[in-house]
Amino acid sequence: MTASVIKSDALSRKRHRRTRRSLMDAFLEACRTNGPKTAILVDGDGRNLTYAELRRAAFALSSPLRNKTQNGETVGVLLPTGAGAVIALLSLHAAGRTPAMLNFTAGIQNLRAAAETAPLKTIVTAHKFVELAGLSSLVSELSEFADILYLEDMREEIGLSGKVRAVLGPVFPKFFLPAASPDETAIVLFTSGTEGNPKGVALTHANILSNVEQIEQHVELEETDVFFNPLPTFHCYGLTAGTLWPLFSGYKVVLHPSPLQTKTVAKRIFKTRATILFATDTFLQQYMRASNDGGLNSLRIAVCGAERVREETRKTAEDRFSFEVLEGYGVTECAPVLAANQPGDIRNGTIGKMLPGIETRLEPVEGLQEGGRLWVRGPNIMKGYIKPDNPGQVTPLDDGWHDTGDVVSVDEEGYFVIRGRIKRFAKIGGEMVSLTVVENCASAVWPDHMHAAAIVPDPRKGEQIILVTDYPDAKRQDLLRWAQTHGVPEIAVPKKILSVDSLPVLGTGKLDYLTVTRMAKDALGLVS
Repeated sequence: MTASVIKSDALSRKRHRRTRRSLMDAFLEACRTNGPKTAILVDGDGRNLTYAELRRAAFALSSPLRNKTQNGETVGVLLPTGAGAVIALLSLHAAGRTPAMLNFTAGIQNLRAAAETAPLKTIVTAHKFVELAGLSSLVSELSEFADILYLEDMREEIGLSGKVRAVLGPVFPKFFLPAASPDETAIVLFTSGTEGNPKGVALTHANILSNVEQIEQHVELEETDVFFNPLPTFHCYGLTAGTLWPLFSGYKVVLHPSPLQTKTVAKRIFKTRATILFATDTFLQQYMRASNDGGLNSLRIAVCGAERVREETRKTAEDRFSFEVLEGYGVTECAPVLAANQPGDIRNGTIGKMLPGIETRLEPVEGLQEGGRLWVRGPNIMKGYIKPDNPGQVTPLDDGWHDTGDVVSVDEEGYFVIRGRIKRFAKIGGEMVSLTVVENCASAVWPDHMHAAAIVPDPRKGEQIILVTDYPDAKRQDLLRWAQTHGVPEIAVPKKILSVDSLPVLGTGKLDYLTVTRMAKDALGLVS
């Protein structure tokens, strides 16, 4: 197979113009367009905040931030999904600083590495969050190499200057906002760091606003839609799609501080009558199990990313609650959404079509007959990486192309199928076996449970696959029998199955494959 290039429809000229501005400009225009008194955000405690309240808080808080940080400085944000994170992000832009969203579930080692890479001298958080999340020890360790600023303290330090900015900033934004090029870095996010120290991903204003426009052009909304987002804003999916998209487009968004609060999330969806939910397949399954029949009936769409959507998830959503589940696909480096199913056009097993304006290239992979390695280029693709060996410096992409590391196939109508990450293929006896196929087989046999496949060394064949599952009575012969009757080669059936109480999940909702592999090695007595 030779490399092929596919171009999706371009963004319209009007939408393209909307991407050539800063995030703060986009927010202020949304405020004017939808009306300052419009209630746009519902916080975790149920408070309704208007555009005017968010705008006033952003300008006011920018004053102490300007006093405590340097112009152009990258500042860490260690906050859960909620009004605090939104206000911190906007106020940093109003102060001429660049926010770096930090994963508070990543542990001190990864956070220290992220701070050194960005680099960060200052981190913004909140006393209430630190107390409720039990992060006092973590913040104490962070304070050894960064100044910690608390939102509550800065509110007390707003002073006359901040009050003037809060009143006059919205009226004369050009006098109170620093000039920002659409191609400047707007936000820094970090890769997971599962294969070494995390890299910084530099996303420009244009990258993020382009992705907002692409999503809106791809997924048709209704005027009465209400978004519900429990996903973390340190993850690009929860930040761009779950928070900035509705905020910039005038749709009320209900923010929740943790996707792990299963019963509370289900109750808040019912109470707020939300119509669009952002989740992962794993979390959505939990929300549906925690909800009474009809409890999620307000939902029109659930958009799931970060992992494959299982057929049983779609069936439960349709049969019990009458909503559609759209599978989205993206990566942090692409701001993040690249493709998604569309309402009324869901093809099971696919991630739908690419969003407008994205160019794709498939390159052959040795040992694989179907699919190719996916490269992408477009207005939403990152400016470049900030690498640990060159802190603070953005390494640009080669001619704008980004290697996703995923193997995909595409049919004649432009529907894409994820075959697996290139690093999640095992080479057994000279043949390439996708761990995704192994997990799909297990999900078909034991649909109500979670499964993860791991690669471990094999003395004879180089590598072997271990299935780790939370199904207590998993037997290989059941898996083999299903594979034989569904055309799956026996080589894709793992020789060993490890049953555990629960599978580890990252704060983003993805399975923690690093820990899964460690569990498999420990079970076999192998050195990790």
